[in-house]
Amino acid sequence: MTKRFVSDLAAGSAVDEVFLLARRNMAHKKDGNPFLNVTLADRSGQVNGVVWDQVERIAAAAAEGDFVHVRAQVGEYRGSLQLVVKDMARVPEDQVDAADFLAATTRDVSQMLDRLKEMTARMNTPYLRALFDLFWADADFVAAYTSAPAAKHMHHAYIGGLLEHTLSMAILSETIAKHYGGVDRDLLLAGVILHDVGKTRELDYSRRIDYTDEGRLLSHIVIGLSMLDEKLKQLPDFPEDQAQLLKHMIVSHHGAREFGSPEPPKTIEAVLLNYIDEMDSRVNSIREYVAKDESDGSWTSYHRLLERHFYKKQ
Repeated sequence: MTKRFVSDLAAGSAVDEVFLLARRNMAHKKDGNPFLNVTLADRSGQVNGVVWDQVERIAAAAAEGDFVHVRAQVGEYRGSLQLVVKDMARVPEDQVDAADFLAATTRDVSQMLDRLKEMTARMNTPYLRALFDLFWADADFVAAYTSAPAAKHMHHAYIGGLLEHTLSMAILSETIAKHYGGVDRDLLLAGVILHDVGKTRELDYSRRIDYTDEGRLLSHIVIGLSMLDEKLKQLPDFPEDQAQLLKHMIVSHHGAREFGSPEPPKTIEAVLLNYIDEMDSRVNSIREYVAKDESDGSWTSYHRLLERHFYKKQ
């Protein structure tokens, strides 16, 4: 049977489908009786639902992160679709196609990785080439690096998103390094490739994109420094001052303390990394927002975070 996705749902229709139970919480009506709020998801998006009847039985049938078979009626609530769930039961993972629940990059992962490897192989700095030889030889790292999303929500939030984001930044970095004299191309490229490396462990992307315990406790910046240190220990001839400059790029790539960086960028390469990261992530985020917007006319609905409407090309 063909999978019916969240994006296919329409008010007034019935649903008999498998979704991921992304969130749930129990609440109580004014009369004291319980009801259950749920968020159901697949690769196309998510939809909220509510359980009014047999609440305790249905709540006990599945936990957050489970795949669930849902029978429901699609309605509307405050201008958005809402499912009135009649029944919900857990579905074993081996009976589900994971590709239905996690969006993925449309680009060729092998080609993107090969392009990055080619760029590091052209580095003129021997100790940086040696560093990336270690990373690319680590099969577990490569598997995670080529699968991880770049974020939970904001940009490149899909399988392979981290690699896609990084390669785009790497291409930009080479162009910018040629434009501005005195920029250390190899150091900038190294910082680009490693700036978000900690997201391979900060984010869990086995069923849905969410934070790992390690990610919530440490952040991808701290994890990334640890991952870099692990490789640097295998390179005793790596210059200490250059290791500090590279670590500084990871530490400062968010640009300011209020955005999560322990220190602001203090080298030209770190400043460029911050702006390249911001540019690529922002363009991807806006394009995703415009593509998903269902508003009529030439303008999107209001983007609350960026505080503006966006013009939609006809």
